[in-house]
Amino acid sequence: MVSQLAGIVFGLASAVVWGSGDFAGGYASRRHSQYAVLFVAALAGLVVLVLAAVVAREALPPLRGSLWALLGGLGGALGIAAFYRALALGHSAVVAPVAGVIGAAVPVLVSGLVAGWPAPNKLAGFALALLGIWLVSMTPQARAGGSRLAFGLACLAGLGFGGFLVCLGLVGPGRIFTPLILARSMTVMVGLVTVIGQGIPLPSITSNRWALLAGLLDAGGNLFYILARQFTRLDVAAVLSSLYPAATVCLSSVVLKEKISRSQWAGLGVCLAAIAFITV
Repeated sequence: MVSQLAGIVFGLASAVVWGSGDFAGGYASRRHSQYAVLFVAALAGLVVLVLAAVVAREALPPLRGSLWALLGGLGGALGIAAFYRALALGHSAVVAPVAGVIGAAVPVLVSGLVAGWPAPNKLAGFALALLGIWLVSMTPQARAGGSRLAFGLACLAGLGFGGFLVCLGLVGPGRIFTPLILARSMTVMVGLVTVIGQGIPLPSITSNRWALLAGLLDAGGNLFYILARQFTRLDVAAVLSSLYPAATVCLSSVVLKEKISRSQWAGLGVCLAAIAFITV
């Protein structure tokens, strides 16, 4: 029971920290290229994780765990690339909810097929969480729709994000920092290739404080997710961590005074109900 509670707490902490990182990254992208922000954030997170692993004297995972970490990093990096490409098409209002829901649904399906389905109350909580993520991520402009290419890229991004959660969840216990170092290295590589491909001058790690903060928070969200997975089921850890859009919306409202739509308020309420069902 204590172990399960720890997993729930770490999962919710991951959502809060990840959502805060998304807020910081979005704010950083207002004045700088989103691709430069991605590179700086990924590099900052990698540096912090390496330092933490050195201090903790943590060894690399076994070969199988290392391969899962690298595969997860590749999936996450490709997901980010697809996500930013979809945003560049001008249909951001559709991209976020589609990618968020698919990213949360993939670990649920994989966990159900591999480890068996959880109790009915948790399944109900998962369904509510998916609905809540969709509603919270929706903006009023989303009703205008989007192109098929943007929708397809959003689906691809969701599969990449979900694959990241699944693969990191399969690394195994006993390692915290080094699996994330392997995964984050893939993100840094994709960020570097993207920046060069866009013809953007290579930014320094200190060139954008908000991007730097986004990278630190993203690394923290990853750490909390890894910890959550070590104390609870893959689907529980992944779904709770995937509630991060709620934190992003709340921060945008408090800090930037952005208006929360009725559907987003409803989504926040549904997310709270989902947490109650999952934790019972």
